[in-house]
Amino acid sequence: MPKNEWSIERFIQQSSGFWVSATLHAGVKHDVFTPLAEERLTLTQLAERTGCSARGLGMLLDALTALGLLDKEEAGYRAGSFARTHLVQGQPEYLGDIVLHHHHLMESWSHLDRSVASGAAHQQLSLHKDEEWLTAFLNGMFNLASMRAPQVAQQFDFSAHQRLLDLGGGPGTYAIQFCRVNPDLTATIFDRPVSRPIATATVARFDMQQRIDFHPGDFNSDPLPTGYDLFWMSHILHSNGPEACRALVQRAVDALEPGGLLLIQEFILHDDGCSPVFPTLFALNMLVQTDAGQAYRENELIEMMTAAGLVNVRRVEEAQGGNGMGIVVGEKLG
Repeated sequence: MPKNEWSIERFIQQSSGFWVSATLHAGVKHDVFTPLAEERLTLTQLAERTGCSARGLGMLLDALTALGLLDKEEAGYRAGSFARTHLVQGQPEYLGDIVLHHHHLMESWSHLDRSVASGAAHQQLSLHKDEEWLTAFLNGMFNLASMRAPQVAQQFDFSAHQRLLDLGGGPGTYAIQFCRVNPDLTATIFDRPVSRPIATATVARFDMQQRIDFHPGDFNSDPLPTGYDLFWMSHILHSNGPEACRALVQRAVDALEPGGLLLIQEFILHDDGCSPVFPTLFALNMLVQTDAGQAYRENELIEMMTAAGLVNVRRVEEAQGGNGMGIVVGEKLG
C-alpha cells in the first residue's frame, strides 16, 4: 500500500500512536533500560531500584517488551540490543535526552486543537524553563546532531575559510565537527547564556577548547559578532515568523565577511507546502509553542537569502537528510 493511502487499520494505529510515544517516554523517564543493560532483573528488583509501583512498572515493562526494546524470561527482564546501544545512560549513542525533550512537548501538543483555532501557542517555547527541560532540550539536540553533523562536515570544503560563527549553536555539535574536518578553522558558538555550561562541556569533551569559544547573546536582539567568513544557522529560523527571519538573515549577511558563506539548515518544505510529511508536522510543533514560528519552503529560504544580497544561492542536494532536512547555501560577494 502506498504510504499516502489509508486503511481503517492504519487510521486507528495513527490515532492511538501517542500510546507508543508515551510508553517510550515513561521508560526513559524512569530509566528502566540502564540497570537492565547490566543484568537481568525481576519486576520486584527493578521496582525497588526505580521506586515505581510493581503494578504500573510491570505493565510498562511488558509493553516495552512487546515493542522489542526489552527481553522477558522467567528470570526477569533484560534490555534488548537497540536499548543497550541507544537508551542506556552514558553510552556514546544515547538518545534518551531527545526522548525526554519529546516528552516535554506532549503537554503543548495535547492542545493543538486550541492552537489551530486561535493561531497562537498554548505554551510558548522558551529556554528559560526549569533545568530538566533545558538539559533535555540541549542534550537532545546534541543526540540528533551527532548523527548528522559528521556527515555534513565531510560534504563541505572549508579550507579557504578561517572563522565560523555557529549562530544559535546550543551545544556546538556542528562547530565541533566542522573544526575536526578543517584543522585550520576556528569557531564561536553564539547563543543565550543558559546554553553556555552544556556547550562548554561538549567542546571540552572533544578537546576543542583552543579552537572553539562561546559568545553569549540573543541572535534576535543582540548585535551579531563580526569578523567571520562562515555563518552556520541550523534550525533557528523556524522559531520565528517570516519578517523576523528576513531581518535575521539580513543581519547575518551584513556581519559576514566579503567572500564568506552563509549556510542555513532546516526541515524544508517542498514548494507545494504539503510535503514532505515531517516538515508539515514540525510546522504544527511550532504552532503549539510559538506565536509566529513555522516550517519554511525551499523557495522562501532562497528568496530571503537572495534579498539579503547573497549570490549563487542554492540547496545543497547531497547534504539532504531524513525528515525533509536540507541545507541552503549562499555566497557574499567579495
